[in-house]
Amino acid sequence: MTNPTEAELNALDITPAEAAEINAIAHPLLADPAPDANDDLVQIDSTADGVVFVTINRPDKRNAFDAPTIAALYEAFETLQGADHVRVVFIRGAGGTFSAGADLSWMADAARWSESDNRDDAMGLAKMLKALHDVPALTVAIVEGAAMGGGAGLVAACDMAVAVRGAKFAFSEVKLGLIPGTIAPYVVEAVGARTARALFMTADLFDADAARGFGLIGQVLDSAAEIDGFIAGLASSMKACAPGAVGEAKRLVNHVAGHRIDHALMEETAKRIARARVSPEGQEGVRAFLDKRKPAWTQ
Repeated sequence: MTNPTEAELNALDITPAEAAEINAIAHPLLADPAPDANDDLVQIDSTADGVVFVTINRPDKRNAFDAPTIAALYEAFETLQGADHVRVVFIRGAGGTFSAGADLSWMADAARWSESDNRDDAMGLAKMLKALHDVPALTVAIVEGAAMGGGAGLVAACDMAVAVRGAKFAFSEVKLGLIPGTIAPYVVEAVGARTARALFMTADLFDADAARGFGLIGQVLDSAAEIDGFIAGLASSMKACAPGAVGEAKRLVNHVAGHRIDHALMEETAKRIARARVSPEGQEGVRAFLDKRKPAWTQ
């Protein structure tokens, strides 16, 4: 494992002391374990108008993943798949760090397991990410501090992501002799195969501006003070969108992505829009437009 060079530090505008901290986050085997601050590993909060906050709550471990945390996130995302009237889901890490990636103790345990046991364990993360990917509501990662390894994979699995300037990212698995296995489908979808190869194979540390250029995030906030305003603005804009149609639009993208445009795909997309036109939301939306009034879901 190598530390960032002086040139890399200058490019990222961080001090050697800050680099040491980031290196500990990027490479969990170098980080000392710390007790959990709270047994509530994942917090879920919601508002009456359908805004949900899912917060990884292990700040003393920089919100690193272990099996119980992954299970708690899976349960949260599975629940949100069937929840009514959810418009947008914001995903954050407590204490100013999104997620350091893999927890030290969890990694130490995995090093002693058989390949079969490791496969079963890795499927827990794979199922959690798929559950997040399949949440019908808009999912938005808000990255502060760092999103490393699996934490960056969680960002990629969301529909949208923003980061506060100064946030750091890395897919550092190859520096540990590992690969970013279960997160790969979401990262490749977010940034493309060529960029994913470069990020995975070099394990380079990169900042929020670079993450935006790669397509991993869509917007850089100048400071954490802008987070509340961003949340309020997006939540407000989502009130204009029919919740059911939002979920169907997401499923539409997932269906057509990578498909050849042929007669079968044309037929499928025609069926989907026809079904939407006769749905209660479709009927209400068109009638509200013609009547020059707001549709019921905006109330």
